[in-house]
Amino acid sequence: MNQGKIILSVKNLSKYFYRPKLTKAVDGISFSVREGQIVGVLGPNGAGKTTTIQMLLGVSTPTAGEIFYFGRKFTGDESEIKKKINFSSAYSSLPYRMTVWENLDIYARIYEVTERYAKIKKLLETFKVAQFSNKRIIQLSAGQKTRVMLVKAFLNWPKIILLDEPTASLDPEISNQVRQFLLYQQKQYQATILITSHNMQEVEQLCDSIIFLHQGKIIAQGKPQVLLKKFNLGKMQLENLFLKITRGEV
Repeated sequence: MNQGKIILSVKNLSKYFYRPKLTKAVDGISFSVREGQIVGVLGPNGAGKTTTIQMLLGVSTPTAGEIFYFGRKFTGDESEIKKKINFSSAYSSLPYRMTVWENLDIYARIYEVTERYAKIKKLLETFKVAQFSNKRIIQLSAGQKTRVMLVKAFLNWPKIILLDEPTASLDPEISNQVRQFLLYQQKQYQATILITSHNMQEVEQLCDSIIFLHQGKIIAQGKPQVLLKKFNLGKMQLENLFLKITRGEV
């Protein structure tokens, strides 16, 4: 599975902020994601995870570096590429005065989804938010909003999905259902997913490969068990590695 073609390639990507002082939010990172992979981006708060996702979506302009999707440079070809990608974030929401259905119908039209009524209905049921379809976004809880964002993320059967903390604010049962859904999409449709998370159990369950960010730099990347062996940690102890990286011990 991991030998598929490269879907996303990032080369020396950087994002600097200059006020009130120079801050290197992302500092020269390079990585690639192959078809059918689930790749986790890990790191403490402020490591650069969300900033990286924002640049990959085209909502933030890189200071330096290049992004390629499907072998094509993202800059200058964004409109066509964006038809093949989608995202969900626990830290963003849909227009709050519109209903769940109205929001999803607009996005389905934007993505030119065929049989959009049936597709929206099926995904609402999958993520167990069908009963909220006529409610305004503002009336939903944080967890319900997160699940609606996940519905939006899968509307167009994207070639690659960018997920920023997708199970944040979800209870354990729903979080597990989301993880099972993602694994099913990978197995059944060769879905390619880039995911940020603080949940080490989630990462161990989902990810074929992980990228550790710290202070804007990649300090480790590879298959979870290979990294654990490299840093002399026991089996299934990603959380220990995460803590060591956060403390600057590796």
